[in-house]
Amino acid sequence: MNSLYYQKRLSRNIGDKFFTSLSVICALIAILPLIFLVTYILIKGGSQITPELFTLEPNPPGDDLDAGGINPALIGTLIITTIASIIAIPVGVGGGIYLAEYSKGGAFSRFIRFGVNVLAGVPSIIAGVFIYALIVSTKILFGSMYSGLAGGMALSILMLPTVIKTTDEGLKLVPNELRYASLGVGASMYTTILKITLPSAFRSIATGVVLGIARAAGETAPLIFTALFSYYYITGFGDLFYEMGSLAVLIYNFALEPYDAQNKLAWAASFILVLSILSVNIFSRILAAFTEKTKRV
Repeated sequence: MNSLYYQKRLSRNIGDKFFTSLSVICALIAILPLIFLVTYILIKGGSQITPELFTLEPNPPGDDLDAGGINPALIGTLIITTIASIIAIPVGVGGGIYLAEYSKGGAFSRFIRFGVNVLAGVPSIIAGVFIYALIVSTKILFGSMYSGLAGGMALSILMLPTVIKTTDEGLKLVPNELRYASLGVGASMYTTILKITLPSAFRSIATGVVLGIARAAGETAPLIFTALFSYYYITGFGDLFYEMGSLAVLIYNFALEPYDAQNKLAWAASFILVLSILSVNIFSRILAAFTEKTKRV
């Protein structure tokens, strides 16, 4: 007769403990590189932070020159990422809404999903080369070549698949009963999506947007082909049509320099970039929690 008490010496219980321990070890191994990477950047770059870092221009490399600051690159990153977000978020959320709410699983929607999956796996440099051929080399943007606007377009291509897929999957998780209830009381499909399904899927959509922004902010290759780099302050709207600095390209350029001052500036820029991405993630969590609290009230 089998005992109802837990028997730790049974083979199935020993196997359960073994595989549980193995999964914990694998999880730790998976997260340790991230912990070490972030910790090293925070220690190495945090020691280089000064008030002047945020106000000065970076100086051209030279053995007897101070590296300067990251002001143009920091502002340029914000501008280029904002341009990418303005393009990618409406298009991505709209595409996700179509796939989740309006498509009937036909050939066209399958083609869109296949295209999104392919685009998600395309190397980032391909997006840069594409915009270079379409925008930079043709000088179609008011005769300008390398520009912050072209850089934002390249990064928007990288953001699109993440936003579309998370919006699609997030809306699919919304119970159909909520849609039926809304439509049953006379609400239109537009009102149902705007007032019911989108707020219910906000957490998933916000996560996708944050992931897209995080990827875009840290990309280097597309910006080398589109925005290039600038050492100078951004002074007005017209600078969008000229070369524009960014933290990612500054890190790439200055990390390769043989001078210690430029290397230290690259570490400081890495610290600011990582801290910015962490802050965006934390903000998205707070916003999602606030939205959930508002819905309950």
